[in-house]
Amino acid sequence: MKILGIIPARYASTRFPGKPLVSIKGKSMIQRVYEQAKQCTSLNQVIVATDDSRIYDHVLDFGGQVIMTSPNHQSGTDRCAEATLTYADYDAVINIQGDEPFIHPNQIDKLANCFDTGADIATLVKKITTNNELFNQNTPKVLINAMAEAIYFSRATIPLIRGQEQEKWLAHYQYFKHIGIYGYRLPILKEITKLPPSPLEIAEGLEQLRWIENGYCIKVAETEYETFAIDTPEDLEKILKYF
Repeated sequence: MKILGIIPARYASTRFPGKPLVSIKGKSMIQRVYEQAKQCTSLNQVIVATDDSRIYDHVLDFGGQVIMTSPNHQSGTDRCAEATLTYADYDAVINIQGDEPFIHPNQIDKLANCFDTGADIATLVKKITTNNELFNQNTPKVLINAMAEAIYFSRATIPLIRGQEQEKWLAHYQYFKHIGIYGYRLPILKEITKLPPSPLEIAEGLEQLRWIENGYCIKVAETEYETFAIDTPEDLEKILKYF
């Protein structure tokens, strides 16, 4: 199977404009993501898909491959879909988040392995081990069935453990959080980007619910590696202190 890794990167982030170009220990965020992705054995090629000439020129400067895309996309999924018009000879795409500079190559490879089991769409999950994560609405939770398929994603803490105090819920159920990296077979990617926003997606603010509402199956694989997404300048300060 021929798999393309795409890193969507836009300049005009609402909470952190220009964040793909911020320096993290001497390298830009987008360069760090690109170099991590290039270590994957499952990807035949890695490209950055951007809407800004500053990011485009920077990627070329450090020797990466990059493509310009429309500034009007509402999501990284849509940006990936446009990029595949130039790379139409691939079987599948991994959508790699451009704001996770320390993503582990194993996470990408594990996601790519889901295609070997016939998955059309795949994503990663990680066990929740603290109440802070469990009750944080910025941490989407995932319900999974016996076939390792996502049933539902929610910012709320589900399922509710009836008859137990909240601080004891982790002792009675294994909760999982969503790790926001996706894999799609190319025909499926083209289909889901044509779907209109769905009621559950609008309610939760989670794009993947649109796919579930329209009958698409999302395979999940479990990772043991933590992710460090940078959404705000404050996140960057925390990352710099951590590393």
